[in-house]
Amino acid sequence: MSHYYRLVVSCPDRVGIVARVSNFIAGQGGSITEANQHSDLTSGRFFMRYEVVAESLPLDAEGFREAFAPIADEFEMQWKLTDTRRPQRVAMMVSKESHCLVDLLYRFTAGELDCEIPCVISNHDDLRSLVEWHGIPFHHVPVDPSDKAAAFAEVERLVEEAQADTVVLARYMQILPPALCERYAGRVINIHHSFLPSFAGARPYHQAYERGVKLIGATCHYVTEELDAGPIIEQDIQRVSHCHTANDLVRFGRDVEKGVLARGLRWHLQDRVLIHGNKTVVFA
Repeated sequence: MSHYYRLVVSCPDRVGIVARVSNFIAGQGGSITEANQHSDLTSGRFFMRYEVVAESLPLDAEGFREAFAPIADEFEMQWKLTDTRRPQRVAMMVSKESHCLVDLLYRFTAGELDCEIPCVISNHDDLRSLVEWHGIPFHHVPVDPSDKAAAFAEVERLVEEAQADTVVLARYMQILPPALCERYAGRVINIHHSFLPSFAGARPYHQAYERGVKLIGATCHYVTEELDAGPIIEQDIQRVSHCHTANDLVRFGRDVEKGVLARGLRWHLQDRVLIHGNKTVVFA
């Protein structure tokens, strides 16, 4: 089976970027299977994602990086090259609600997510049997409200021990400390209902029902120090009406949340999400 190199680039926009990169790959005999470009007219930035058949090149990944570096310097690129032979390692974090975790574990076992899941971390022990049934280590790290630092020091240790590239908060109902957000900037993905900030706190769907909302939704985003305000990866909505009960809204909300999180994670794993400030360019 073929594997690929993914070249992801962000740089000041100017004439000749696509030609220079494409000619470099063609000059090495490379076969480009997918090419995405976007020029942001407001910021003057250019974004690019190329997928190249690795076997079509005479270079390994390190050789590609060395040969491409002069072009990157010439165009002031922020860039990375990913070799798909090495799947990303994704640590999952969850509390008591299982719908997002169950969906991701199903997609993982079905081969829909190209990653490894080295562990699941939770502040409750409720989902241990579910996780261990999938053959994945489960770590229970209770969070003492009077000493959260100790818990998150253990969380950070476990994430490091797992050599995780990405952390997914699959309805993990604790706020990560700023230091952890900064250390894993652009690598922690969260999901929340899109009522925020309108219906913050407990039972948001019941609050929405009492208010008579007509749309409910969910947002998948990267985690930053500012709560629920990081760069958005994906969103979706579900229309509701006066005929629906509060329990209907909860059910619809769970369906939207798990679909949005799965798409956001998949695009992240495929290097389709480029962060620019507090926004993203998503080549979905």
